[in-house]
Amino acid sequence: MHTSLEQPRDILWRLVKDIKFSMFTTRHGNGHLHARPMTTQNKLIDEQNLLWFFMSKKDDTIADLRSDASVNITYADPGKDAYISVSGEATVVDDLAKKTALWTAFAKAWFPGGPEDPDLALVQVKIIHAHYWDVKSSKIVQLYEMAKAAITGKAPEIINQSGEVRM
Repeated sequence: MHTSLEQPRDILWRLVKDIKFSMFTTRHGNGHLHARPMTTQNKLIDEQNLLWFFMSKKDDTIADLRSDASVNITYADPGKDAYISVSGEATVVDDLAKKTALWTAFAKAWFPGGPEDPDLALVQVKIIHAHYWDVKSSKIVQLYEMAKAAITGKAPEIINQSGEVRM
């Protein structure tokens, strides 16, 4: 729940932390943008504003990151009307202790060798900029406002919280 004392960085993490899957977008060598579903591994955001992901070393994502470290990660929770876009710089990190600290039973489905699996790449994304939208109006109010807007031609008055975070 939003409080007036909540800082944009805290709002961002509150919205991100419970969304299981994101779309992780890189620029491929041919210039095209490629997005794929990924799970954010950390359950807290630290003072360095890092997001952590497990990826396959054989995947095109790692090759994409080596040629262009700029990424975009999007999160969506339509049930809560929460949407987030994160821009950052990604780095492949070789840190067994960090892999072990972030390890979950869910990750074992992809990397049966555990944190020491030779195919497991650990990717950190340093958040540079994020934008979030957190709609506070109920679904009934949203539908009413959209119907009213369709009839009157005036934009709907949906209560939402939108913000930007620069790290």
